[in-house]
Amino acid sequence: MIRFGTDGWRGIIADDFTFENVRWVSQAICDYIKITFQPSAISPHPKLIVGYDTRFLSDRFALEAALVAAANDFDVLLTESFAPAPVVSFAVVDKRADGAILITASHNPPQYNGLKFKASFGGSATPEIIGKIERCYRRNSARGKKPLKISLEEATKEDRLRFFDPKEAYLSNILTLLDKNLFPQPPTPNSQLKVIVDPMYGAGQGYLSEALSRLGCEVVEIHKRINPTFGGINPEPISENLEDLHREVKRRGFDVGLAMDGDADRTGAIDPSGAFIDSHQIFALLLEHLVNQRKWRGEVVKTVSTTQMIDILSRKYNLPLHVTPIGFKYICEHILTRDVLIGGEESGGIGIKNYIPERDGILIGLLLVEIMITHRKTLKELVDDLMKRIGYFYYDRVDLPVGRHGVETASTVRENLLGFLKTFNPSELAGVKVVTIDNMDGCKFFLADESWLLIRLSGTEAVVRIYAEASSPERVSTLLKVGQEILDEARCRS
Repeated sequence: MIRFGTDGWRGIIADDFTFENVRWVSQAICDYIKITFQPSAISPHPKLIVGYDTRFLSDRFALEAALVAAANDFDVLLTESFAPAPVVSFAVVDKRADGAILITASHNPPQYNGLKFKASFGGSATPEIIGKIERCYRRNSARGKKPLKISLEEATKEDRLRFFDPKEAYLSNILTLLDKNLFPQPPTPNSQLKVIVDPMYGAGQGYLSEALSRLGCEVVEIHKRINPTFGGINPEPISENLEDLHREVKRRGFDVGLAMDGDADRTGAIDPSGAFIDSHQIFALLLEHLVNQRKWRGEVVKTVSTTQMIDILSRKYNLPLHVTPIGFKYICEHILTRDVLIGGEESGGIGIKNYIPERDGILIGLLLVEIMITHRKTLKELVDDLMKRIGYFYYDRVDLPVGRHGVETASTVRENLLGFLKTFNPSELAGVKVVTIDNMDGCKFFLADESWLLIRLSGTEAVVRIYAEASSPERVSTLLKVGQEILDEARCRS
């Protein structure tokens, strides 16, 4: 059974992520779109964007999805080359399409691939939309209704499938979202920061670097070639995966290093001091920037695994705060129905007001440069200033295989772990009183010293994630060890 997880459907290439299964899911998406599509003289057929990342066979999987849609009498626009997730999302709105299929597994290990559906509003499909697509899939499977398909030759001959380049339309739009006073044209010395960009061999190659160059920054881009193994690391912009970026920023004496994940919807940064600026700190800096410099207002949305700094800043600026399960689709629901200033998640995906309802690692990288130019400070200096004002918050996460030695099935571990956590009600952890327990997504323990520990199963790969935040790195390390002990106890009882 194919199921959408935290963000789309993902699986192991040639195991469950196969050409046949991609066709089945693509057919279900087409069936969902056709249910609500209203033909007109201008748009007699549904329109679908199809894009893909730099993973092994992504271009071939994308073509299969495109041919299924063409066989369903869709007008299909397939990207000429790999494209970042936010670029594909923007293309949906720019081309007035009814949605997009994006072949990507984002930050997952190289053996994975995946399929995301972007809705007509240019953002992550909401849980309601995903539920409808899954019902279409189950119905087709039960009835033995196989996916439709035509050849590439027939699709292009009948003009059902066309290729396009989304880059220029996206970059032209994204640059209008920046402060024109800080980035005048032609560029002035004030805007000429030195930036190293690391797309981590992913689909962001050539996008953030090009935007920064147009703004007058001196830019060096590393890992700017297709490498399906991602250099032996997962394409996730977290500290342990950015050794090359760290080394280059220090060696060249640049002002900042900006990294994106495999489909460029998440961001991480390296300061010239060598400090890693994590997603929580980036979220907090952006929130303050939008309120204080842009003078924007609105509600704030964060996922359950995100820093308490956002709670403090929301109270400080009198901004309503909403907490959601993990997954940008939940944040997107709020953006579509409320006046949201900013929404973000621990994994680095952040979206802002006055844009499509989507996280965008390219835009966030540009805004970080804007913040640095505004204050004439490094990101580390800005983070230090923030923490002196609101308190010190440190964070870390560990990912462990779902099985004791990676051999237990994910379903067994999920059932046993969730069952254990439902009844696990400690009065204290690591010597500190447990104030409350939140079971919104996994099990989150709030402690009396304002630290917290979260244990949950990943919705994108076969790992258990343990998250912690506290007032010192040492305290974080202690909490993570406690989390592993809880997990070990759950396994012993299974």
